[in-house]
Amino acid sequence: MKNHSAAGEKFQTLVELMARMRAPGGCPWDREQTFDTIKPYTLEETYEVLDAIDRRDWNGLAEELGDFLLQAVFYAEMAAEEDRFSIDDALDAINQKLVRRHPHVFGEGSAETAGDVKRIWGEVKAAEKAGKKDQHDQGLLDGVPRALPALVEAQQIASRAAGVGFDWENPDQVLEKLHEELAEFAEARQRASHAELEDELGDLLFVLVNLARFVKVDPEQALRKTNAKFRRRFGYIERKLAERGIKIEESNIQEMEALWQEAKR
Repeated sequence: MKNHSAAGEKFQTLVELMARMRAPGGCPWDREQTFDTIKPYTLEETYEVLDAIDRRDWNGLAEELGDFLLQAVFYAEMAAEEDRFSIDDALDAINQKLVRRHPHVFGEGSAETAGDVKRIWGEVKAAEKAGKKDQHDQGLLDGVPRALPALVEAQQIASRAAGVGFDWENPDQVLEKLHEELAEFAEARQRASHAELEDELGDLLFVLVNLARFVKVDPEQALRKTNAKFRRRFGYIERKLAERGIKIEESNIQEMEALWQEAKR
């Protein structure tokens, strides 16, 4: 059994360190930061966490998760300075949400499958929204942040629409739609309109996100893995050319393609 009380003490130390860095006489850089200036670091730390997971770098992941936790503490400290909320409020919010959305664990509910859990989660979320003010003015997709990376935004939009029945019935229908969009993209190419090409390419990507949802593949992770695969194979080409004393810009497509096939094997 892990010593969770020790983890709590260490988290409190992090909160106190952050407060000290922001206090008069603390760190000049930390004191200058605002919610807006920290946002880019939050995004950077998020992707560093994902990268460590992809590389199965567990020591690196532990360090990156520490950096990730710092982001939450940083925001909460700035909010506390403005008498908006504290880290305690944030912790209360997530603890209460976890208990509320897991009645099958902490209450009288029951769930036998992951599908049951998703259904319960959706029902509780719907009840939460119904209890908030001004929900009649909120559209189904208004809760999806527009600042999300486009691929993640597409996943959430498609998932929410599907949740109310606006969806295809099976992946074959999605594939049919994909072929339809490919034909429209080909037509747009003939007209050579950049705006139309952009529009049709966006449609293609959106359909691919939906296809990924149907086959239960995370498109973000699928693309990250393909990116990593391309890096490995392209790195192989560079190494082999270097062994021959050839700079990559001095090579040609035939030579590089041959090495690419070697890398695949």
